[in-house]
Order: sequence, then structure tokens, then C-alpha cells
Amino acid sequence: MEIVRERFTQQLKELQEDLVSMTHAAEKMLQLSIESLKERNVEKAQEAIVLDDVVDDFNFKIEERCLSLIALQQPVAKDLRIIAAILKVITDVERIGDYSVDIAKFSIRLVEKPLFKPLIDVPRMADLVKGMLEEAITAFIQRDLTIVQKVVEADNEVDELYRSVHEEVVENIERDPSVTRQAIWVLMIARYLERIGDHVTNITERIYYMETGELIELHQ
Repeated sequence: MEIVRERFTQQLKELQEDLVSMTHAAEKMLQLSIESLKERNVEKAQEAIVLDDVVDDFNFKIEERCLSLIALQQPVAKDLRIIAAILKVITDVERIGDYSVDIAKFSIRLVEKPLFKPLIDVPRMADLVKGMLEEAITAFIQRDLTIVQKVVEADNEVDELYRSVHEEVVENIERDPSVTRQAIWVLMIARYLERIGDHVTNITERIYYMETGELIELHQ
């Protein structure tokens, strides 16, 4: 019985390590897509797009192993909460990867001609969101709920910046309709960053659940 428990404990540890690796891969995608936007670098955008296969592969493998552990080991209490949380978190991480691909694709389009205006709030959003994801990884590894609260507070800043970008884009389109296409692309990037922030917040809610057993909405 003790050997079975040790084996389960090791499998659970490996599962969590794979989740961290998956999240790091998504973080790399986000970083590359942000850099491609800031630097107008098509190669980095393409690199981010290619990495999506890595994140998707992690997603399928981790889900399969989670379900196998539940079926074969019938975990209870905190062990079950950890597995249930991981099943939810991988969905959020996979979506973060998808949005990073979307940002990378729009970054490639924006390289085609000079921007209608310098980007200010969008890079700020990008830096905030990337920091949130880094903090979420740390919170998961360290089981640190104080970090969880920091992530939620940062998401409020991201939401404020998104509203600012939205208003600015509308003003630019009204002033000069010829910039409409580019302006909408920039707004879409901002929207994807705002959604990534929401997914990171979802991740922190699952970390909170793992540690406390409480399922609550941290972001109001």
C-alpha cells in the first residue's frame, strides 16, 4: 500500500511539473508575441505561432494523465483538489497560448506599413499581463496566496488600460477613418491581452481552491 502511495505521490508531482512547463511555454509565446509587436519583428511572431503546438501537446497529455489518476487512484481531499485544479488550469493556459498566437498574427499584419500612432497603453498592458502570468506560476509552485491577490489587483489595471485603448481607438477612427483597419487590429490585440489577464486570474482562483478548498471569484 505504501509503494502504491509513493507511486501516486510521484505521479502527482510529475503532473504539476508538466503544468509548470506548459505554462512556461505559454509565457514564452506571450513574450515573443509582445516582442514581435514592439519590435515589428515577424520572425518572433512566427516563433510564437510554432510554439502553440507545444502547448497543445502538453494540454492533451496532462488531461489524459489527470483522468487516468482519478480513475485508477481515486484520490480524495487535497490530492483530488490538485488534480481538479490542474484540469481547469490547463484550459486557461491553452487559451493564453491561443490568444498569444492571435496577437502574433496581428503583429505580422501591423508590420506592413507604419503605425497610425505610437503604441503606449498596449505595451503597458502586455507587460502587466506577462508579469501576472509569471506571478501565477510562482504562486502555483510556492502555494503562495499573497501572490494570488497581487495578480487580481494587476488585472484591474489591465482592465483600465483596455478601456483607455478602446476610447483612444474610437477617437482616432472618428478623426481619420483611413486608419480604421490598423486601429481595429490594435484594439483586437488589446482585447486579447485583456482576455489573457482574465485567464491568469482564473488560474489564481484555482490555486486558491487547491489550498483552501473554497471556490470563489477573486476578480469582481
